[in-house]
Amino acid sequence: MSAAPLGVYLHVPFCVSKCPYCDFYSLSLGREPDGELLDRYTAALERDLRRWGERLDRGADTLYFGGGTPSLLGARRLTRLLETAATAFSLSQEAEITLEVNPGDGLQETLSAFSSAGGNRISVGMQSARDDELVRLGRRHRFADVRRTVEEAQRAGLSNLSLDLMLAIPGQTEDTAVASARTAAALGARHVSAYLLKIEEGTPFYRQRDRLSLPNDEETADRYLAVCHALEEAGLIQYEISNFAHSGFESRHNRKYWLAEDTLGLGPAAHSFLDGRRLKNPRSLEAFLDGSLQPEEEPGPDDLRENSEEEYLMLRLRLREGVTERDFQQRFGHPLPLSWRKKAGMLPPSLIISDEGGIRLTQEGFLVSNAIILQLLSI
Repeated sequence: MSAAPLGVYLHVPFCVSKCPYCDFYSLSLGREPDGELLDRYTAALERDLRRWGERLDRGADTLYFGGGTPSLLGARRLTRLLETAATAFSLSQEAEITLEVNPGDGLQETLSAFSSAGGNRISVGMQSARDDELVRLGRRHRFADVRRTVEEAQRAGLSNLSLDLMLAIPGQTEDTAVASARTAAALGARHVSAYLLKIEEGTPFYRQRDRLSLPNDEETADRYLAVCHALEEAGLIQYEISNFAHSGFESRHNRKYWLAEDTLGLGPAAHSFLDGRRLKNPRSLEAFLDGSLQPEEEPGPDDLRENSEEEYLMLRLRLREGVTERDFQQRFGHPLPLSWRKKAGMLPPSLIISDEGGIRLTQEGFLVSNAIILQLLSI
């Protein structure tokens, strides 16, 4: 068995209803989900956990239930999956095991079972502390549901709480964005993910984009930086472009993606990175259920050559520590390219820092990270 443990991701592509900004692969089931379909899906995930566990013969130290709304599987099915994953990938008691949940779905039984089966972290889609903003986002829940879900998690013994926030959403102001960030911290979040709303082609928001009250680029930047400062004042330190945590509560699973470590994704539309190869599963529920789904090779981010130095730079610059001289040399056998350092030195220090430790972006630099990366990699 390899000494390097995997991160395992289980995609659960079901929601009660689909949010108008979401372009993830998910299917709306309504308020009374089809129990037979959920049973078939759980069995298919168990099948693939066993198959891949035998094929890879490697341990895992993170397990992440994402979606969709994976909490829709309920207590019994989640328990089965946790038990199967623990056996297939030798999950230890120290493994980070995360469940994404939607506020207000009556989660006490599910969270208690998840905790009893070994789950130890939940990620709650709070998005905003203001009901009017939640309405404009097309969310089903209200802030009172968030508070109740946090209380249910605490009763279940799940103290490792992550809350999601959305920034630059319709009708939001800098003051309301900061207030939502402070509320998340006050609720006891050990981790906060604060994402800028992106209008994705093919979504209802994309069709309505000319009618949405969205901030301009300057207002978006001000909002992002104000939320960064508010969260850090509350003790949640930024460790990635969109992620903040108390010390020791950074998402171990998500860091695997940014550190280009091996991850296995199961379920339709899930992605894997194994032994330097990037794989993606087709977006087909039926193919997954009947066992005919086959992973496909995919290019690295922005079509960079997979497992290349350039891809590594792009991923590592998402992290606050950036690409470090020590880790780069250990991975590729030589120092950081001089051309990268020269180009970094030509950019304002308010955006990027290049020193003996490596190259990293500032908070202001995170806002224009794509442009900086393109400049560093330009010939």
